[in-house]
Amino acid sequence: MQLRFPRMPEQLTRADALILDYISNNTEGFLFSSIGQLARALGLSEATISRFVRHVGCSDFKDLKQVVMRQAAFDGPAGKIAATLNEGAEFTLSSWVARQQQNLQKTLEGLDEGEFAAAVRALLAARRVFIHAKSASASLGQLLFFRLRRLGIEVALLPSGGSEVLEGLAQVRADDLVVLFSFSKLSREGRILLQYQREIGYRTLSFSSRAFLPEGERADINLFVYRGEAKEYHSMAAPAALVDALVVALSQQMGAESAQRLGRLHAMKRAYAPDR
Repeated sequence: MQLRFPRMPEQLTRADALILDYISNNTEGFLFSSIGQLARALGLSEATISRFVRHVGCSDFKDLKQVVMRQAAFDGPAGKIAATLNEGAEFTLSSWVARQQQNLQKTLEGLDEGEFAAAVRALLAARRVFIHAKSASASLGQLLFFRLRRLGIEVALLPSGGSEVLEGLAQVRADDLVVLFSFSKLSREGRILLQYQREIGYRTLSFSSRAFLPEGERADINLFVYRGEAKEYHSMAAPAALVDALVVALSQQMGAESAQRLGRLHAMKRAYAPDR
C-alpha cells in the first residue's frame, strides 16, 4: 500500500524505513497495535517510533493512525474495529462502558415510546411469536426466545436463510407476530417477511438502527436502537438492553399471570432437576 503523509523526509533512517515498510505491508496489524506493541514487533524503542511520527509530519501516534486509516482500503468487521480503536486514546474497559452508556442514551432519545408500548401489546396479544434473526443478531433472537418462553408465551425461531425460511413462514397465521432484526439494512429474508405479511395479515415488529425507514421496509411496529456510527464496531449492548426492557414491561402487563408462570417453571425445575 502506497501511503501519503503530511511530510516525507528526503532521507529515511533504517528505523524509519522499517516502520514505513511495516505500516505499508501490514496496515491492519498496524491499526490494531499500540505504540508499545509496534515497538516490540519491530524490535525498536517507543522513542524511535515517536521520532518517525514527527519525521512524517504527524503530531503523535494517534494522529499517524488517523492518517493511515483515512487511506486504508479495507472495511468489514476488521475495518469497523480498527476505526473504533483509533477514535480515541488506548482502549480501556471504562471508556468502552462509557461508550455503551452513550449508545443507550442515544437509543432512548431516538426511540418512540409509543412504538415501544405498541410492541409490548403486540407481544401480549399474539397467538404465537416468530423470531427471525441472522448473523450477529442471532444472539438477540435467542435471548428474546428464551425470555418469552419463560413467560409461557408460545414462541418459535424462524430459520436464518434459504428455503427453510419459507418452510417456517408457512406456519405463520394472521393472529401471529413476526419479529425481525434488521439494524443497518433489510435482508432478503426480511423483505420476504414483510411481503408475505400482505398476503397473510400477521403483524410485524422490527428492531432497526436507522432513524428513517422507506415505506417498503417498515414493519407495523419499528423500534429504533443505536449501535454506533456506520463505520464503527457495532455493539449489541443497547439492543440487548432493549430486548430485556420489552420482557420486563411485558411481565408487568401480564401481572399475576407472569408470576404464576415463572413460579410454575421454578417448581418444575426443583421437582425434576437431576440429583447433584
